[in-house]
Amino acid sequence: MRRFLLNGLLSAVTVLLAVGISLTGALAGEAVKTMDKAKSMDKAKTTAKSVTKPAVPGTKVDINSASQAELEKLPGVGAVTAKKIIAGRPYASAADLSKAGLSAKAIEKIQPFVAVGAASVAVPTAAPKVSVPKASLPAVPAAAKAAKQVQPPAGSGMVWVNTDSKIYHKSGSTWYGKTKQGSYMTEAEAIKAGYRESKQGGK
Repeated sequence: MRRFLLNGLLSAVTVLLAVGISLTGALAGEAVKTMDKAKSMDKAKTTAKSVTKPAVPGTKVDINSASQAELEKLPGVGAVTAKKIIAGRPYASAADLSKAGLSAKAIEKIQPFVAVGAASVAVPTAAPKVSVPKASLPAVPAAAKAAKQVQPPAGSGMVWVNTDSKIYHKSGSTWYGKTKQGSYMTEAEAIKAGYRESKQGGK
């Protein structure tokens, strides 16, 4: 009877040990999974922070000459602030960034990472001289010049014949000796050649 009871107790203890070992293994596995999950979450958070946080440049950024992309690498400086910084140039010191709209706290935050170089002043280039050609007077036909230069012959009774209009002008007329085409001749010769007297008349 005692042996039967001992065997029963041993069997019960063995079963309990097996159950305990199984539970312990399961709990250990869950603990390991939980720890791995926590590590993964921490790693993801660290990666996200490293992506969202702007990288601090190794060398100082010159606020008078840096590009927009370089300014955006400064902590707390985005595209809008970078454009304001560029528009407010030149700066004599980092404190001058206040005129670009940066608060004192923001200036204090980026001051260790910025430098103030000499402001580049754009020198206006002289406009190239454009040579404007002088208005040229219309060429006067050689015949007209010759006609103007012809002096009336000595003596009276000479008229000026306009060979284009077939009209002759007497001395004293406005057009006497002044038309582009013409010549002097006697009035008799002009009438014989088919020229008619000007209505303006003359002497």
